[in-house]
Amino acid sequence: MKYTENERLSFYNGMASTVSSTMVNGYIPLFALGVLGASNQQMGLITSLPSIISMLALIPGAIWLNRTHSKRNFAVLSTLATRVLFMLIFFIPFLPAGLATWTLVILIAVLNFPGALSGLSWQSMIGDLVPEKRRGQFFSTRNRLNTIMAMAVTFATGFFLQQFDKESAFPYQILLAAGLVFALAEVYFLMKHNEPKQDIVTPYVVSKPPRTYSMAVFKYKPFLAFLICGLLFNFAAQMAWSLFSIYQIKEAGATALWLSMFSVTNQLAQIVSIKWWAKTADRHGNSLVLSLAAAGMATAPLLTILSTNLFYLTAINLWIGLFVSGTNLLLFNQLLKASPDRDRTAYIANYNFLLSFIGFIAPQFGVFLLDSFGMGSAMGITTIVRFVAALSFLVVALKFEKKQIYQTA
Repeated sequence: MKYTENERLSFYNGMASTVSSTMVNGYIPLFALGVLGASNQQMGLITSLPSIISMLALIPGAIWLNRTHSKRNFAVLSTLATRVLFMLIFFIPFLPAGLATWTLVILIAVLNFPGALSGLSWQSMIGDLVPEKRRGQFFSTRNRLNTIMAMAVTFATGFFLQQFDKESAFPYQILLAAGLVFALAEVYFLMKHNEPKQDIVTPYVVSKPPRTYSMAVFKYKPFLAFLICGLLFNFAAQMAWSLFSIYQIKEAGATALWLSMFSVTNQLAQIVSIKWWAKTADRHGNSLVLSLAAAGMATAPLLTILSTNLFYLTAINLWIGLFVSGTNLLLFNQLLKASPDRDRTAYIANYNFLLSFIGFIAPQFGVFLLDSFGMGSAMGITTIVRFVAALSFLVVALKFEKKQIYQTA
């Protein structure tokens, strides 16, 4: 497949973004727990508070984006603001101990305001620039390249952090400074995208209050079906986000090098499997294959707590990665497929708005289960809910996609 200039620029942009964020993002839990001494409650807030801030940004952001001349410029400015705020973590270790942890919690939450606008504008822009028939191959290649970069950076970062005392903030500050350089490269490649010139258009969704616009979006049945399944799956997935970090660091005693090994094996599995997911989805339907990927991810919590052996946990992350690649690829493809070309921004904004609400509730619920019933029960409940979510994608596949094939025939 020959790629267009915009597609190639998107590959470079994605790789730079991956390097910038991977250097620190994957080690925020270790930084919070090992360096700043965060509590379980603060770990839950680090995971969940950003979702509330994202939710507050999405509706005004969608209206603002619909009024702008250039989605690309909107994405550039919001991405730059996000990266600059993220780099302020560099100064947190200079604060008093008690204040430092809460500053990290608040800063990670606040940077998600421009972060939500960045994600929304990029999704809408790339949906316009890449035709539907090319998306499967394009996103498969882009995700594979990003995963390769993430794997290399994760391993190098883990090895780098291993050379320092686990309570030292200095290596994290070095990584943040390096991350800023790649963040600027990310913004540069984003600026180079070519988008067709367009007049300012005020779609019907902008002239109505948010509630009316939301109800109009929810009347479109393919989107509504995807929305229900997507929110259920994300609730189930995000319930365990804090639990995995707490289990790996506190109960299994994972160091930075082991955390990097978990990520590297997970990413290696994603690289190997992502093309298979794209081809299988083209052959059998996106929703049907998505249900299989989601079912595979449902096994993660239960398999994780079977042992604290670090080699075992590394192998489990290899297994989980086979399904993570499919879920990430197919979930986004399904969102674009379920969103009509007209007013795609409105559909994506509504999905991300509700997703942000789920992102706040789910990690808090996971920590509540941990404090109330213990790690084993919390992970077991998460596994059950994930399987229910996978089943919902299968129901949609059987009810909607097969029906559409029959009607077409």
